[in-house]
Amino acid sequence: MALRDFMGRVILGKQLMAEIATARTGTVRDPFTTDQADGMTPVRLARILRASANGDPLSYYELAENMEERDPHYLAVLATRKRSVGQLPITVKPASDATDHKKHAEYLQSWVDDGILRASLFDILDAIGKGMSIMEIDWKTTASSWTPRELIWRSPTFFDFDQHDGETVMLRDGAGRVDLEPAKFIIHRSKAKSGLTVRSGIARVAAWGWMFKNFTIKDWAIFCQNFGQPIRVGKYDSGATEAEKDVLWKAVSQIAGDCAAIIPRSMEIDFKEIGSKSASTDMFERRADWFDRQTSKLVLGQTTTTDAISGGHAVSKEHREVQEDIERSDAFDLSSTINLQLVRNMIAFRFGPQEHYPILKIGRPDEVPLEEFARAFDIFARNGLKLPARYAYDRLGAPAPTANEETIGGSPQAGSGSARQALNSLFDKSAHAKAPARDQVDVITARLEDEASGILNDQIDEIRDALNQATSLQDASRRLAKLDLREEELAKAMASAMMVSHLAGQAALLDELDDDRE
Repeated sequence: MALRDFMGRVILGKQLMAEIATARTGTVRDPFTTDQADGMTPVRLARILRASANGDPLSYYELAENMEERDPHYLAVLATRKRSVGQLPITVKPASDATDHKKHAEYLQSWVDDGILRASLFDILDAIGKGMSIMEIDWKTTASSWTPRELIWRSPTFFDFDQHDGETVMLRDGAGRVDLEPAKFIIHRSKAKSGLTVRSGIARVAAWGWMFKNFTIKDWAIFCQNFGQPIRVGKYDSGATEAEKDVLWKAVSQIAGDCAAIIPRSMEIDFKEIGSKSASTDMFERRADWFDRQTSKLVLGQTTTTDAISGGHAVSKEHREVQEDIERSDAFDLSSTINLQLVRNMIAFRFGPQEHYPILKIGRPDEVPLEEFARAFDIFARNGLKLPARYAYDRLGAPAPTANEETIGGSPQAGSGSARQALNSLFDKSAHAKAPARDQVDVITARLEDEASGILNDQIDEIRDALNQATSLQDASRRLAKLDLREEELAKAMASAMMVSHLAGQAALLDELDDDRE
């Protein structure tokens, strides 16, 4: 079966279903790699890093794996950074509101809901340490679609870079390097610095600190062994036999550790004590902690979330913001990789190549915190701002109640309460507010009459005289135009009455709703 990917290239179905980068013992893709960390020296580390920069990254990728296995702190901060992104929300947005685009998004969302991508994020983010991670796509097919059944992590030691450009990833094979099958792999790159992928991973920068910290830990262990417990000395007489010496040696050496000796009674050994053992111990600890803090800065951008330092809540908040910036950057890079190398092919295999594709996003929504949103909306709503209830439910992360469903809460909206308060306030200022038995329409009419009567009474006589003296309609119009009538005050009175009428209508509707609830 032939398919077309998002670039229009013909892809054979059998190529998608075959496993390509599998591990095989005794081949160039041996799953049991060499431990490069054993006997590490500065000269050897420099040789490994130089070889990787010159096109032979195998030993470097093996060392990067060993560093994670041998340094708990390095492993912990890397895992923290990976898991902070791996648990972020995954959302799908259609390319537009067109029916076809919504259908594409629903198809992609259905696959995301299966959890296959979520389960693979930690392995894809292996690129943070090594600069690159490669996932082989295990495609499954039905009568009408091709979707990933699994995303399989493949060791970077199974791959190499093209010797011409230093960037194109190729598969290690018995015959040398071979091109990767299109639509079969996801290659995610995470760069701590600009440059070639093999020189941009965090492990390359962390390697020197890891090595010197390793030296410190070894020296510390030797110090503790030599000075952390008392030295036992057994003394024997000059006439002791070899058998008696063996018994004495076994006795002192089996008490604890290897710091023991036997000497004749006539001999003397002088043991020189170090001036301050505690100061020497602190030196090892401070040096190891210093390297750990540099690693925390390198991986997480800060130290507060991994080390207890002075500064209190303010410093912790600032450092957490730095970590969140890195989290957003990792999520953005990861989303771009998934969209370009997986999402587009999924849609193309199912619906054919498209001009536009749905967007998969990994990351938190760019919204203000819920508490700040609620406080701001409360202020704006009281000044006339309206929002769809659906938006508020989405921000709360709560579903809208369905019909006949038992609910809690449900107090009147802020805007409705404001309408009642405004109406009551207006009537409280009126002489008619003390007449609750009268109909509100009568109250509004009476108030309009009161406000307009004073304006009209002062002008009626002037208008009557002008009309009596006029000889024609044109003359009457000219005479009225010359009068100094207070039309603005009359317009204000009418506008006020219309506003009160509108508020009265809202209040009456609320009363009916309250009666229905009761």
